[in-house]
Amino acid sequence: MKLYHGSNISVPNPLTRVGRKELDFGPGFYVTRFREQAERWARRVCVIHASDTPLLSIYEFDEKQLPDDVRYLRFEKYDREWLDFITASRRGEDPWRDYDIIEGGVANDQVIDTVEDYYAGRITVEQALGQLRFAKPTHQMCISSQTIVDNYLHFIVTEPVKKGDNQ
Repeated sequence: MKLYHGSNISVPNPLTRVGRKELDFGPGFYVTRFREQAERWARRVCVIHASDTPLLSIYEFDEKQLPDDVRYLRFEKYDREWLDFITASRRGEDPWRDYDIIEGGVANDQVIDTVEDYYAGRITVEQALGQLRFAKPTHQMCISSQTIVDNYLHFIVTEPVKKGDNQ
């Protein structure tokens, strides 16, 4: 499958242990199946770092070739399991520590208020899930194993991203 990483630099040799713990799925190298989403990330990174060149690094991922012992967690939708995982991450509980790859929706601008309200106890899990069902699908994959990146994520090319709307 083709995967994308948006940034202000080309990333032909990704590193997994440079990410922040407080991200949705913990430290690792983040990619997405959605090109447009990665392009938005690239434009946002350029704003944050005052850079002029949003870039899209493109990879081929040999998911079917992964060894059987890879610890893979996949969230198919915004559900209770995803919500509890994200809130545990935000509490600093490191729920991602036992996985090599975690895949699922992004706790982005369209869902973060719901996540934070649930985390703070202002709404019930039922209310949160009711709100999340209206969220536009997003996708992220966090690869926390350098061995997997080195052996199964193959860099193809980096392309410039057209400047435009960051949303």
